[in-house]
Amino acid sequence: MSGSGIERQSLSTPRYEYGGDDHVFVELSESMSFTANFKAQAITKEVRARDIPGIIEVAPSNASYLLHFDPEVVHPDTLIDRLRDIEAGIDLTAYTWEARVLDVPVLYDDPWTRETLMQFRERHQDPEATDLEYSARINGFSGPEEFIEAHAGAPHMVTMVGFVPGLPWTFQMVPRDQQIEVPKYVQPRTETPSRAVGFGGAFTAIYSVPGAGGYQLFGRTPVEVLDVDQQLSAFADSMVLPNPGDIINFRRVDREEYDRIRDAVEANDYEYNIGHIDFEPEEFFEHPSEYTDRITEVLD
Repeated sequence: MSGSGIERQSLSTPRYEYGGDDHVFVELSESMSFTANFKAQAITKEVRARDIPGIIEVAPSNASYLLHFDPEVVHPDTLIDRLRDIEAGIDLTAYTWEARVLDVPVLYDDPWTRETLMQFRERHQDPEATDLEYSARINGFSGPEEFIEAHAGAPHMVTMVGFVPGLPWTFQMVPRDQQIEVPKYVQPRTETPSRAVGFGGAFTAIYSVPGAGGYQLFGRTPVEVLDVDQQLSAFADSMVLPNPGDIINFRRVDREEYDRIRDAVEANDYEYNIGHIDFEPEEFFEHPSEYTDRITEVLD
């Protein structure tokens, strides 16, 4: 919606907690918002940039973050003091970060996820409808086609990676009144195909590996988000492709394009379409529609 900005959320004082002997957990908000997530990403990027002695791993989440540290190198109280200083110095109105924009093709209502979801209708809120039909109805759309247009109509920010290795959680970059919200299954499935595009709460996730799952199933992507053997060129630096702070453009494709891309992936010669931007939170808050249009323009 052109001209409609995104409301900034007021954040309470961060809550700092020990996580055993070698972790510090910091909660910035009890609920997800772009303000909380951007603050978590800004802080953790600053932690990495400062190369603080003793830090082993930095893990941003939706509205919090976790640090793994070596207690023989740094005391947790000392670390928390440094985190407070970093947090106090972060001003999102002036902060930017380098972000990748990833093109992720999706075959919506594909045969594989449809077959799976139909096997588990007794675990669903609406056994008589598909996941797309149910999600469209409860969000006030006329049907799956209009719903798919909305889901693919604006890019999604990767807000965290986890639950299983390489699984990205993404939050669509639209004002709150345009956010899609769908509950998880009443009872989780015992099966989900890898590369399934699922949705739960307000988050889209890409299942990096096959397994159980409770998210509504919308489609399947032919591309990998996890490459343990790092055979695809996009995974040269890491076996996990999407990182927090990256932006995903879910692009609808037909079966012919899906098969063509999948053949290239399986032959290890698929070249991912990845653009780069300096992401400006303040510009996104002020002009989300215009800004996200500019974001997707960096893709080939």
